[in-house]
Amino acid sequence: MKKWIWTLALVCTLGIAALAAGMHSKAQARPDDTILEGVYAGEISLSGMTREEARTAVQSYVDSLGSSSIVLHVMDGNTVSVTAAELGLGWGNPDLVEDAVNLGKTGNVVVRYKALKDLEHQNKVYDIAFSFDKEAIASVVENKCDAFNVEAVDAHLKRVDGSFVIEEGQTGIVVDNTASENAIYEYLTTQWKGGDGAVDLAVTEEVPKGNAEELSKVKDVLGTFTTSFSSSGRDRSANVTNGCNLINGATILPGETFSTYEAVSPFTESNGYYMAGSYLNGQVVDSIGGGICQVSTTLYNAVLKSELQVDERHNHSMIVGYVKPSMDAAIAESAGKDFKFTNNTGYPIYIEGYTSNKNITFTIYGVETRDPGHVVTYESEVLETIQPNSESIVQTTSQPIGFVEVQSAHIGYKARLWKVVTENGVEVSREQINSSSYKMVPRTATVGVATNDSNAYNEMQAAIATGSIDHVKSIAAALKSGQSTTPPADGMDPALAAILAGKTPEEQAALIQQYNEQLAQQQQQTGQ
Repeated sequence: MKKWIWTLALVCTLGIAALAAGMHSKAQARPDDTILEGVYAGEISLSGMTREEARTAVQSYVDSLGSSSIVLHVMDGNTVSVTAAELGLGWGNPDLVEDAVNLGKTGNVVVRYKALKDLEHQNKVYDIAFSFDKEAIASVVENKCDAFNVEAVDAHLKRVDGSFVIEEGQTGIVVDNTASENAIYEYLTTQWKGGDGAVDLAVTEEVPKGNAEELSKVKDVLGTFTTSFSSSGRDRSANVTNGCNLINGATILPGETFSTYEAVSPFTESNGYYMAGSYLNGQVVDSIGGGICQVSTTLYNAVLKSELQVDERHNHSMIVGYVKPSMDAAIAESAGKDFKFTNNTGYPIYIEGYTSNKNITFTIYGVETRDPGHVVTYESEVLETIQPNSESIVQTTSQPIGFVEVQSAHIGYKARLWKVVTENGVEVSREQINSSSYKMVPRTATVGVATNDSNAYNEMQAAIATGSIDHVKSIAAALKSGQSTTPPADGMDPALAAILAGKTPEEQAALIQQYNEQLAQQQQQTGQ
């Protein structure tokens, strides 16, 4: 028994010694920082390479694949060809280099010996993993594939020579961006091995709404309304006509909501608009599309008469002249104002809009289901009138002495609108539809004060201090013609002249205002 144990121990000792000797001879064959013979990354031999050499070799290989063509099959035989680089190709497992360097050099004796023996019989091949940028994929789909989208066209009506014509709908085919991005990413990260490839994108069909049967029923006038823009200039008139044309012909199916802002925007020259007057912060200013609110207001009243569901309506900041208070509907991009309504009739409706002799008219057609004796009218009730009791003068250094621009006063109102329904001549209901508040804005003058003439500047400041726009206009006219209305500086209060000396025009204005206020107080106290 003892002899057998000693024999076994001797064999084990000799085996370990032989193993160690073998590993020592292998280790002497290569430095510790180089990769052993027979080690590959994909088809790239890493044998004898250092870490940096291996990284460079694999990275160069991955970079070379960036020019590979990936064909995206969109729809109806349409394709888009992009490169792997455009899809954000990268090297997904750079840690394989460290594994390759450490092969046969780390771990216990048995592990290292096995690795070396395995290399004597077959190569060790590490798979190269590829990474792709999801944001790059999304950008490719959005920018290169969306162009093939064919939006569905709902069945709709056209009015030709006073009669309705039905236009059939068209099925839409749209790229499903999210599903397509996922399909591309899945293919590239699980199936693609480099080189050219192809992916089928996900598409969906959009079924058009509406049909000839329901559209053929549209023939009745539900409501119509007209406003005049006879006092409008050329550009405002053009804006009203353009906005009307953009709405004309709209077919709204049951349950659909119509946004006036979406229908008439954007407010650009390319969309047919011009600069014209509009309300902004209590002032009338020129803006692209000025006058468009008369379009939305006229449509609002046609909608009311049709008894459609009003979802959003806003009054103007100041009163308008083409409808009574609370009968207006303003739209404004900057203020987030829109006029929206929903077709709640159960049948399609059609909006006809036209301008003639500086009148704008909207007529809404549909299927009349109301009793012939049912009549709806709207009454404007003014609750409060706020008269301007002063004038406002605004100075500007952007205009020269002599410039005066006057804007008329606007009376302030508080009002509300009533819906009155009669059946066969008998009033059956009276309902408040909205309430509106319009700003009172005093008569306002913008006065230019830019000048190098201190005497002229002082004269204008004295005129402004009176608070009278008409007086300012007369002084401005005289100064513009080169005439002085007050004695020169040597006729000024010497104390005031000394104070003003060397001051800027802005500083002089403030000092003159203080002087005039003090003078007025003194006169009031002395009874003068």
